[in-house]
Amino acid sequence: LWWGHRIPVWYGPDGAAFAGRNEAEAQAKATAHYGKVVDLVQDPDVLDTWFSSGLWPFSTLGWPEQTPDLATYYPTTVLETGYDILFFWVARMIMSGLKFTGQVPFSVVYLHGLVRDEQGRKMSKSLANVLDPLDLIAEYGTDALRFTLLTGGTPGNDMKLSTTRIEANRNFANKIWNAARFVVMKLQDSNLALDWSDPNSPSYTLPDRAALSLADRWILSRYESVRREVDRLIEAWQLGEAGRQLYEFLWNEYCDWYIEASKVRLNDAGSAEAQATRQVLAYVLERSLRLLHPFMPFVTEAIWQNLPGLAGDGRSIMVMRWPTESGQFDATAEDLFGRIQEAIRNIRNVRSEYDVPAARRIAAHFHAGEFAPVVTENLPVIVMLARLEMTAVRVATELAAPGKAATLAVAGMTIYLPLTDLIDLTAERKRIQAEIDNVDKQVQRIESTLANEGFVSKAPAAVVERERTKLIELRERRAQLLTRMADLGE
Repeated sequence: LWWGHRIPVWYGPDGAAFAGRNEAEAQAKATAHYGKVVDLVQDPDVLDTWFSSGLWPFSTLGWPEQTPDLATYYPTTVLETGYDILFFWVARMIMSGLKFTGQVPFSVVYLHGLVRDEQGRKMSKSLANVLDPLDLIAEYGTDALRFTLLTGGTPGNDMKLSTTRIEANRNFANKIWNAARFVVMKLQDSNLALDWSDPNSPSYTLPDRAALSLADRWILSRYESVRREVDRLIEAWQLGEAGRQLYEFLWNEYCDWYIEASKVRLNDAGSAEAQATRQVLAYVLERSLRLLHPFMPFVTEAIWQNLPGLAGDGRSIMVMRWPTESGQFDATAEDLFGRIQEAIRNIRNVRSEYDVPAARRIAAHFHAGEFAPVVTENLPVIVMLARLEMTAVRVATELAAPGKAATLAVAGMTIYLPLTDLIDLTAERKRIQAEIDNVDKQVQRIESTLANEGFVSKAPAAVVERERTKLIELRERRAQLLTRMADLGE
């Protein structure tokens, strides 16, 4: 070996060994031993690489000289590495640091797991299961791979890496990109005010709370809730879960719910309500990009550089301050809009169950109780997202059930969906009866099988259990079909 720290030992003519900091020191020891100056030969080998690596925290900073870099950067705070070299490297750095500097080189050791293939096997050429990061980056993008590695496991545990997961995170990057394009398009010429009182923390100015819709207050509160949770998780070194929380918030809440709900107010582009919603769209997007930046640096930088008021400024999102308390948490808004969401989800589920075409708008009656004012105020959002016919929607504190209607008891309300708007009642009765007959045949077959003592005693336990589970599922399905048939009436 030629690369590394050469062993500081020299040998005399008879093989006697003399260690020294340098050849002169070894020669002095040899002279004292032999009583004269002799020729010495240094050991040709080098110390193992872990010895050299163990000196890394301080040797790279100029040690043993007391350099400014050593004084500034040693000891450091965090070491991030794999658990497989805990003894080989981490322990040796700590021991070397204590021996040569009197200080441990870092206060926190964060151990990640090993990246394995999707079956949990170690990647190797012999198995032909190696995923080259450069190939993955070329196909899916740097951010997609980075986000997958950050969120794909838990501290210290191995992760199973598959291209399916990387592709899903590429879709996440695309989702954010497309959402940002929509927002930036809606923000053009809107004269949004930016607060630059802190040059490293620009913030879009929010309107008075009286100008905010329930959806506006909800997304601001959800942002603050997620910001707090991400802070907590990062402090606890749960980096993967922090990334997953941001994924859920941006994809499901900001993109799928808030952006869609915002379109109701944005339709009247010149109104004060539309301007208020534009301010909220910008505020939440900009701050969310800062939270996401460590996980997906490239797409967040590209979007941030194109936000109104920030485009062309020349600064980077990387040096912007990490978001702090926004003061926007609103438990009431989260509860009330959560009820609106639950109502919409359930109406969508019924539409799906009855195969109602997406283009068809349907009637809905809301027996809303104490939530009648909230439903009425947010009816345009409900109508748009649940695909209802506005003229066929009724909202009241108390409302009698119409005949032949699907009934939904959700979120403290009862919602009736008249079936005549959903389906051909006669055809649906025939379809359900045919399915009931089919389920009955399967139930009879499985009951007969399970009643056979020979089958139960001789068949593998897993097979018997599978049949029992299937029987339970069929009985549950039959009960659902009978309920559906009862809803249809005679």
